[in-house]
Amino acid sequence: MTAAMLHRSRAFVREGDTSLSVLTLDDRPDYTELEWRLRAEGQLTDRMRLLNIWDWMREHGVRPKAGTHARAEPLAPQDGDDVRMRDGVVVCRMRNGGTDDASADRFRDDGSLLMTDRAHDGRRSVVFYDTSGKPVRSWKSVWAVYRYWLDALTEGKRSFLIVDSKTAARFVHTYRRDNVVTMHLLHGSHRRAGGSAKLRASRKDSIEHADGYDALVALTERQRQDLRDDGVSAHAIFAIPNGREATPTVPSAAHKRGRGIMLASLTKRKRVDHAIRAIARVRERGFDVTLDVHGDGPERERLQTLIAELGVADAVSLLPFDAHAAARFADADFSLLSSTAEGQPLVLVEAMAYGCIPISYDIQYGPADMIAHGRNGFLADDGDIESLVRGILAEQSLPAEQVARMRRRATLHSQRYADTVVCRRWARAMEIALERKRTRHAGDVSAFVRMRKSIGRTKRRVQRVTGLDR
Repeated sequence: MTAAMLHRSRAFVREGDTSLSVLTLDDRPDYTELEWRLRAEGQLTDRMRLLNIWDWMREHGVRPKAGTHARAEPLAPQDGDDVRMRDGVVVCRMRNGGTDDASADRFRDDGSLLMTDRAHDGRRSVVFYDTSGKPVRSWKSVWAVYRYWLDALTEGKRSFLIVDSKTAARFVHTYRRDNVVTMHLLHGSHRRAGGSAKLRASRKDSIEHADGYDALVALTERQRQDLRDDGVSAHAIFAIPNGREATPTVPSAAHKRGRGIMLASLTKRKRVDHAIRAIARVRERGFDVTLDVHGDGPERERLQTLIAELGVADAVSLLPFDAHAAARFADADFSLLSSTAEGQPLVLVEAMAYGCIPISYDIQYGPADMIAHGRNGFLADDGDIESLVRGILAEQSLPAEQVARMRRRATLHSQRYADTVVCRRWARAMEIALERKRTRHAGDVSAFVRMRKSIGRTKRRVQRVTGLDR
């Protein structure tokens, strides 16, 4: 999710000739070093900035507020405290005392007290202190602190706030400002596994409060329709996929027949064991296929044991995570996807861009939106290993000319996910969300004023189409 968010942000900066801020709400103490590393890797560009709420407050402080702000004594160190340090100085101390009873202290880099956060019996108090230790402002919830920060950053100017994190989304639907358009991007399925229309517990809050956002964004049209079918009450729902950078054109002859590849974390949700079993069965039927799995995770030992038990150690390799592993699609014959659920598996787009034929379970969401079965890839019944086997066998049995055509179709389809195309769709979604926000706030405006605004919207659209606004 983070990689997709950073990629989208870079595309916005590049394609939209703009700048943006990536906002974080956690207590990670090494954001300075992290930003340096991301810039060195090209993940952050010159017109992108990384802002953490607590580091921002350490640097900028807050506006004092008149009134009495009750001071809380700093926590005395105890075993079991979650302590975050920077250059030998404690910058955060957190203590969990159980349900509805938690505390946190945050400090400046010089060790002076920045904030105290106390929760007890359903009541909360967050207090900010100046450099002399005097309490100068307080809030009754940490969400109120978030709102204060966003107000300070946007300064009343028109802003677009896109939230990727399902955890942060629980707060953002409460942040309503006339100048800020809020958009929640769902990176995963909102439904429980198995096609159930019931909401996932992790998505329930943000989906039930969908009308708090100005727009929801799903990664596929199929999920967008499911959101509507599930009665999600949102002001606007869009389907916008993750984008990709241009990849070099790869000739069909570069792909080695029988070489399979899989990019996946080694977790139960990815069901890598299904892919391994499918490869074993295909080999039993006389086809010389192999599989390289790039990824790390807690299932490595179990999967390594399975490989040994199936006798395919010479055909299946578990390789470590590699940030540049997508380039391996350039010489692979086919790729496998066996997850339980996805939002939109970008790995399929990457494979297709290189002309590597995708073979995937038909899961929620993504594969069926990208793969035309038998034309640019193969779909298998969700969770059915034998169906996955049939997909691999079908691909391996194709004559060379038909495989080459399939590769060309896959590459052509991947162009729908080019950054230029995806950014245009985002721009249009932002425009619509902004116009709808204006319309909702115009309920008590006279008909004459509404007519003038409608004419203004039409004029702006004509100018955009004709280029007269440049």
